[in-house]
Amino acid sequence: MLPIDPTQLDGDDIGEKRATLHMDHEEAIEHVREAFTQEGFGVATEFSPSEMLNEKVDAGRDPYYVLGACNPNMADRVLDASDKRAGGLFPCNVVVWEEEPGVQTVYHVSIMKLARLTGMAPDDETMADIIADTGDLVEAAWANLNTAE
Repeated sequence: MLPIDPTQLDGDDIGEKRATLHMDHEEAIEHVREAFTQEGFGVATEFSPSEMLNEKVDAGRDPYYVLGACNPNMADRVLDASDKRAGGLFPCNVVVWEEEPGVQTVYHVSIMKLARLTGMAPDDETMADIIADTGDLVEAAWANLNTAE
């Protein structure tokens, strides 16, 4: 039994964000990287699950890329607020997948909201402040995505 009922959650509960970029896949990856970097995120990890799966199990997947973004100030705050447990969700992933050539979807969920929902982080004012501050940074990065349209 799950501690929360996923059917009762909506996109706002998990900080779900989705955008469409009309550009090629590699250009979209670079654009997302720049959009988040401009708002103080670093890209701590990045990899292509589609390349790995296509190579290892001949999956035939379309381009799919994960950028693991991290804002050091937010990471430091949430580690303290969660007794270090929220680090199990690091980094904050932003995913880019190709819907069709020239059309990319960018997707993200809030690890801060997920940490609170799962009990990895407290449901208190400190965590609410971290979620709000991180949300503002993600909103600003998301606004940067639209500069390419």
